[in-house]
Amino acid sequence: MTANATRIDGDALVLGDGVRVRFMRTLRLPETGTHRLPPGLGTFPLRRVEDYPGTVPEQWRAKGGVMLPVHLREAMWLSFAGSPEPTALQVGVGKVCAVSGEKWTGKLSRRPQNYVVLPRQPWLDGINSGKGTVRQFVAVPLGTGATVEGQVTGEETVGGLQLQAFPLNPKLRAAWREEQRRLAEERARRLAASPPQAFGGYGGPPPMAMAAPAAPPPAAAAMGIGAGGTMRQEVYKDDRASRDWSDTPEARVFVHLVTPPEWRRITGEEPPPSPADRAAYTRAGLPWFDYDDPDGTDLAPSDALADVKPVGDWLGDDLDPWAPPAPWQVKPVGPPPPPPGAPVADGDW
Repeated sequence: MTANATRIDGDALVLGDGVRVRFMRTLRLPETGTHRLPPGLGTFPLRRVEDYPGTVPEQWRAKGGVMLPVHLREAMWLSFAGSPEPTALQVGVGKVCAVSGEKWTGKLSRRPQNYVVLPRQPWLDGINSGKGTVRQFVAVPLGTGATVEGQVTGEETVGGLQLQAFPLNPKLRAAWREEQRRLAEERARRLAASPPQAFGGYGGPPPMAMAAPAAPPPAAAAMGIGAGGTMRQEVYKDDRASRDWSDTPEARVFVHLVTPPEWRRITGEEPPPSPADRAAYTRAGLPWFDYDDPDGTDLAPSDALADVKPVGDWLGDDLDPWAPPAPWQVKPVGPPPPPPGAPVADGDW
């Protein structure tokens, strides 16, 4: 177990001082062809494992972290919006690195790179499996062989998602923060004659812990991440020196994936409804997206992840209807301008 600085703030998971991660619901892509970036359809709810000691499985309590509800074969993406401080963020799927395809080590590596760099990487929709493309994160049960974990390691014992954040080394971090303070003071002076409007925030109350039942909680159906359809998305190469990053992480968290029935049993809450029909979404004229950062360099794909087969090869054909978006529905987006909660327990994983 390590010291941890992770908390839930509204719909975001906050790691340390510099990283905000939102787990976004989205449309599942077809497993053939290459597609634009699908939309966000709202965030998954997050709850701390430690708030439900009487209903979560014992092994989850040992790992700590947070949990979120997902439907079978539901897709998600990770949004890092609102994370301005430079950070090296590791993303694991069943303790397989989603960037390098290698087993989780908990240490930064450049050969191959096993992390994404924030804020340059605004989001991550899947595993780094192709040149300029990723395969979508899709929730599947353990034990079917469909997970990335199972195909890369030959075992399905971990499941979930793992995140670990490394800040800049202390000297560079202090310099970066001082520069941000100076820029903020300069902006404040320029706006003094014309104060900006105040914007309201939103968030949710902390979850209520359920009373422990007399009997020990049953084991939950374990869920992991498989590979879905292919989309155009670059995973950016780190242009900093290795020594710029701290040797130790500031925060880490284990994200448990919960089936809707288990979510009801553990929390007493209703999970989000089934994902939207993607053909109906497109027919309604709603947008898809195309992201480009002209200053970023795409990281080479992982050979191990390139060989991962889509979940349809394991669980059967994808029968959901598909209607490709019209050109006018694809919205180009680029890099954004520079821009309270209880801590989440960490455990042994």
